[in-house]
Amino acid sequence: MFLRRLGVVCASLLAAAGLAAAPASADLQKPSQQWLRDSQAGLFLHWGMRTSPGYTSCSAWEKAITDGGWSPGYWVTEAKKLHASYLVLASFHSRLGYSRAWPSKIPGSCSTKRDFLGELVAAAKAEGLKVILYMTNDAQWHNEGGHEWLDSGAYSKYKGKTVNLDSQDGFGQFSYDNFFEVMKNYPDLGGFWIDNDNAYWESHDLYRQIYQQRPGYLLSNNNEDTPIMDTISNEQKTGMTPAYDYPQATYTAMPRLTEACFKLPDTGAWWYGGSNPPVNKALNLGRLVANAGSSIKSLMAETAMVNGRFPSNQEAFNTFAAGYLGAIRESLDGTEGAGYMYGGMQPGFWNDGAHGVITIRGATQYLHVLTKPSGSTLKIRDNGYRVSRVTNLRTGAAVSFGQGNGSLTLTGLSGWDPYDTVFKVETTGRTGIYDSRTVTLKASTSASGHSGQSASDGDYLTYFDNGKKLPVDLDFDLGSAKPVQYIGVNQREDSVSYARSDTEQSARIKGYQVFVSADGQNWGSAVKSGTLPSHRGVQLADLPAVTTRYVRLRITSTYAASSDTTRYKRLRIDETWLGSAYAS
Repeated sequence: MFLRRLGVVCASLLAAAGLAAAPASADLQKPSQQWLRDSQAGLFLHWGMRTSPGYTSCSAWEKAITDGGWSPGYWVTEAKKLHASYLVLASFHSRLGYSRAWPSKIPGSCSTKRDFLGELVAAAKAEGLKVILYMTNDAQWHNEGGHEWLDSGAYSKYKGKTVNLDSQDGFGQFSYDNFFEVMKNYPDLGGFWIDNDNAYWESHDLYRQIYQQRPGYLLSNNNEDTPIMDTISNEQKTGMTPAYDYPQATYTAMPRLTEACFKLPDTGAWWYGGSNPPVNKALNLGRLVANAGSSIKSLMAETAMVNGRFPSNQEAFNTFAAGYLGAIRESLDGTEGAGYMYGGMQPGFWNDGAHGVITIRGATQYLHVLTKPSGSTLKIRDNGYRVSRVTNLRTGAAVSFGQGNGSLTLTGLSGWDPYDTVFKVETTGRTGIYDSRTVTLKASTSASGHSGQSASDGDYLTYFDNGKKLPVDLDFDLGSAKPVQYIGVNQREDSVSYARSDTEQSARIKGYQVFVSADGQNWGSAVKSGTLPSHRGVQLADLPAVTTRYVRLRITSTYAASSDTTRYKRLRIDETWLGSAYAS
């Protein structure tokens, strides 16, 4: 099944390249995204005229940068310490004086004579990194601090008509022109990071034109899942338990490119305000690893000073991260999050208070224990994977393990790393899983285009949708009587996994029942009733060992309350399957 999933993803990429027809996934996956898909992290740089001590003169700001010894190589080096593959430069920011750190022929806001953007793009390219340019949509901070940062008169003269840059429409025109100038002058740029949409851009079909003129560019939107864009970024999410488990607060299903952007310093704004706050190693390393365990990219923000350098606590964290991540690089580079569409064991909440994620590359999985168990044993649902060998990735020491009743158990554990203990698990494939091609799945109700069979076709680009009707039955037909030991479910990860507010809640399965039948007509009493946790990743429901042809999974409730009208009673399932026996 795992190979079938990989095949589906590859087929979609070929389709996007024009080698097969797949209009539904043309914007979802395309070759220009591959460098970002191969990345784990980026460095977010908010740096402009209002960087402390702050300037109201563009020329004075530029002089201070140059006199301070700014070098693009410093940022590239610091990014590499964080194992970042890209940098996002946010100088044209509504709270930083709309500073353009590059020469421009378009008047309207600060534009430097020195091409800091061009120098950064060139330095990054030389080291195999990309630069993405932040673009704001917002004019509301045009006079922040009592200074007018936008020059409507100069821009109006340039356009030959009156344009008020302090309005959203006028600013939309100004920024629209800047997009095209940047595209013309910086062919090696990686794309644009958009801080929400502007109506002028949308009415003038900006994004389609960007792709036409620069097909290699990527587009990302902040906190808005805009279908035409490549990536959705999720800004500074908090309230999760544990705090580092950032994916709990995201709401975008794979294989959509998803990014988590967060500040590394414990306190302060996104830009340098004159202080040197500490950087929490456990929190930020945990975020990076947890995001990797869900194939989410970590865009980590640091507060560059006017001369480009970072405060000492951030520099120290970067230096520490370089060595720390280097020691476990194998478990991050070239991997995907396990427990989702790429296969793998069950991530998340384990025994005795343990918590972590799993990354996967081929037949090898990496257990990242971010919160250790209270004892010396770790127990994880194996999802049918037969394990042949387990070692501690850092030390290479063999780890004692056993398998039974659906779980992998590691024993005699000690010497836990304070941030991330990584176990390398080698497998010989999955066992005891019925091939979805041999199973018929029908739903008692479904939304148009999202039938029950969509949850048993080996394709994570299709999914079952209940049309917000509960209870709903999913009936499996095995074709003949066969042993059944458990049901596995990958729900669609398009909702948060906890109640962030009255209107942003989990759409996952809560109450369920399982029935079996010899003829598909007479079902009798439920052989299993229970509650699934509102957790990300694969979920498993064990059954009393039974031999049967038909299995009915009845979902009686989901987690979202009626106050969340978008997700109340909504159920979406990417894939579900039956297990005939446990791996051993």
